[in-house]
Amino acid sequence: MSWSTAIDDYTNHLRLERSLSELSVAAYRTDLEKLREFAEALGAEPSSLTHNDMQAFLASLHDRGLNRRSQARVLSGIRGFYRYLLLEEAIDESPLELIESPKLSRKLPEVLSVEEIDTMLSTIDLSRPDGHRNRAIVETLYSCGLRVSELVGLRLSDLHFEEGYLRVVGKGDKERLVPIGHKGIAEIERYMQQRSDVGSRIAPEHANILFLNRWGRQLTRVMVFNIVKSCAEAAGISKRISPHTLRHSFATHLVEGGADLRAVQEMLGHESITTTEIYTHLDREYLRSTILEHHPRSDRNLSRTQPV
Repeated sequence: MSWSTAIDDYTNHLRLERSLSELSVAAYRTDLEKLREFAEALGAEPSSLTHNDMQAFLASLHDRGLNRRSQARVLSGIRGFYRYLLLEEAIDESPLELIESPKLSRKLPEVLSVEEIDTMLSTIDLSRPDGHRNRAIVETLYSCGLRVSELVGLRLSDLHFEEGYLRVVGKGDKERLVPIGHKGIAEIERYMQQRSDVGSRIAPEHANILFLNRWGRQLTRVMVFNIVKSCAEAAGISKRISPHTLRHSFATHLVEGGADLRAVQEMLGHESITTTEIYTHLDREYLRSTILEHHPRSDRNLSRTQPV
């Protein structure tokens, strides 16, 4: 099987059978093109690459300046490619069988406290035409743990307030139902009264979209980023904040409150429980920092009381 045929077949598999977005498919294809370029310089087809060839390929990624996280991402995509070739019986064994992924240290995401989120909400000027909309956006991101792409894609027909749920379309066009509490519902309903003021300016193709800009069109991700950033600055929060920070905060506060990790995984729309487990690490880090700050036997407090 040639590289062109193998890559085309695999990307069609990702698109049609795994329902990945065009953006994700393009990212996988870009990584496979790196391997193809390397292999063709050796005169090798997908079925003839060896373990040593793959080791040399990984070394070439390092030489290109890719960090360990980027190397791991490329390797993960290529593993999927070779798993597909095995299932299709295009190869007998994978050259990645004994290749280990680069060891990565987990970078814990920035998280806001409940008090910080409340302060952000309180800074929003509700007398402005976009006041209730911006407050509803921040509250929905935090109350439901949505990705920014999921928020801007929310439709009026996705709101099921009587049942207490939102219908959310996540990565790979996968749908899930996300619970929403009374506070989130109340903020959206107040915004809906303001939304009607846009009236005739609403573009027909965006009439079913929940959050609109002043011209009656769907918000962009950048606009939501700017709204959240402005709220954080007004609240005097110096952390690096983005809409995703509210999603991290949602998950962390659930884990801190004792929520089942599988339930958190479902609400976040994570395909793997491993992704959700980062919030257990974050919870432990919070506990550790709290102990170091307040326990009389911690090294930090002992140094304060030692005689000089």
